[in-house]
Amino acid sequence: MFKKAVEARSHQRLSGADRKKLKRTVKERFPRASDADIDTLLPPKVEITVSKFQNRVHVYSVEGGFPMFFDIDGRGTEIHPTVFALWKVPELLPAFMLKGGEVSRFIIGGADLMFPGISVRVEGLPSFLAGEPWAVKVPGNPAPIAVGATTMSSTEALKAGLRGKALRITHYYRDLLWESVEGRYVPNAGFFEDVVFEDPALQQSSQASDSCEGTTDVSNGQQNGDDNNEVGEPIDITDVLSEPNYASSSSKQIDVDNVSAEEISACVGDLKVTDNVSSEESNDQHTLSTEDVDALLDKCLLQALHTTLKDKDLPMPGSTLWSNHVLPCRPSGITLDIKKSSYKKLSKWLQAKASIGLISVKEDKFKKEVMLISVNRTHAEYSSFKPEKRQVEKNDQISDRAANESRSNKMLEVAEIYKPSVQVKSIFATVGADTGTLFSASEATDIVFKYIEKENLVKPTDRSIVVLDPILCDALFKGAIKKGSKYPTEIHKKDVGAAFIGRMQAHHIVTRGSESVVRKGGLKAIQILTERRQGNKKVTKLSGIETFLLDGEALASELQKKFACSTSVTELPGKKGHEVLVQGGVIDDLAKHLVEQYGIPKRYIEVLDKTRK
Repeated sequence: MFKKAVEARSHQRLSGADRKKLKRTVKERFPRASDADIDTLLPPKVEITVSKFQNRVHVYSVEGGFPMFFDIDGRGTEIHPTVFALWKVPELLPAFMLKGGEVSRFIIGGADLMFPGISVRVEGLPSFLAGEPWAVKVPGNPAPIAVGATTMSSTEALKAGLRGKALRITHYYRDLLWESVEGRYVPNAGFFEDVVFEDPALQQSSQASDSCEGTTDVSNGQQNGDDNNEVGEPIDITDVLSEPNYASSSSKQIDVDNVSAEEISACVGDLKVTDNVSSEESNDQHTLSTEDVDALLDKCLLQALHTTLKDKDLPMPGSTLWSNHVLPCRPSGITLDIKKSSYKKLSKWLQAKASIGLISVKEDKFKKEVMLISVNRTHAEYSSFKPEKRQVEKNDQISDRAANESRSNKMLEVAEIYKPSVQVKSIFATVGADTGTLFSASEATDIVFKYIEKENLVKPTDRSIVVLDPILCDALFKGAIKKGSKYPTEIHKKDVGAAFIGRMQAHHIVTRGSESVVRKGGLKAIQILTERRQGNKKVTKLSGIETFLLDGEALASELQKKFACSTSVTELPGKKGHEVLVQGGVIDDLAKHLVEQYGIPKRYIEVLDKTRK
């Protein structure tokens, strides 16, 4: 987000109304924050300024102070706190804990947070949804180093075997936003130029408290230690970087100048136990022998072949088999590592299973990966194995349900409906229908034929002809016949429905997920236009998307990633709505994307290519 330098278009103070709106948005976006926390970040008697950048990002700062929040799309839907705000209120966001300080080098270098770099607690991965704001912390340091948005839910992460991208980093310590602030600071001595380690003050206080008092109360050690730097207390950067004791890359140095050797040796056992939660998991892993790991691999593979892997999914890359099928079938609390087995590599393990005839594999020379081609479901090992009913099946159902819900939120339902007009209200009143409701075309046709049946208007000599009485004649033709012309006395049955619907007020209803809108008039189509601009460059314009409940900013961001081109959103001059501009001639691909991804019928898409001769 702030990796490249972008100049702000404008700087201005927030009005009283905008200030209240910002506080209201922050309170809704971050339910962990109390009123006191919000007043700490946005003081009541201090001016708040907003800087608007060319990439639609808004940065909210305390005048004469530090930036506290930034809005990615400028609409308040994706607002995030800065590291300066998190250093003042560390618990504003839930945080992922890195496996060690060395991992922070990648985050500070501008990389996104991957699941292998996260330290998972004994109780398991915390629950979260895709798109939630989370912070990033280093073990032993309460000050967050970055903030971002989750790329998937916890259920999807577990199904993927905790692999892939966990957090899309939007802002981090030492990015251009942090460097652009005058008087920038670091919250404690654990922050270095290219890495962040645990806070030495907290570590020293904790050790002094344990050695002197013989207790494990870390909070008392923090209050009685020699250095009581709190999160958010400024420390001079030059002092931190120039101290030789902190320049080492080791993340576990301890200042023991005032602690005796006997006290150190007495505390070593406690330090080893409490140093890292993941050590318990590693001990569990070491208890498994090579033979046990081999047996567990075979059991998980057979469980996956019986429960989750279908023949229609084949062929499948070996990595996909491992992450999406084998790993989710392992027992809870057990770490399954192929390197701890006798095979050492995934490819060798799959080839070994293929040699006994259980599966069939083939090496992809281009991807340099083993592909699973088929499964021998008549094999003796497959037939003799009895699959267990595991929680993973429920997780799969939950994730599939969530995927279906997200897919249904994108898909569209369009229906043309009609409201009784003054001309046809007498027909509805005669049959007892409500004139204040909306009807579909078939329902309106049923009402007019119900009236015809009630009044016995079908011609006895020709059942396909309807004789028009005064009420039905006025409903169908009053005001539509030219002066001097005679009104018809009868009409064919096949023409009654169309003539009756044509006399009603047209409406349309558009439904996308749980959102539904009814509008007057016929449904207007989306217009896609491609034309040439200066320099013989093509640009594709998209308008009319509001009718189908599409957001211009969100769609522009999606198209930017899909077509790898720049996009922008502008207001239509003299009209309501927005126009999405896509650089390049992508008219056909764009229409296909709207049909496949958003379910817009082709009849509601108008395409015009002005670049074709």
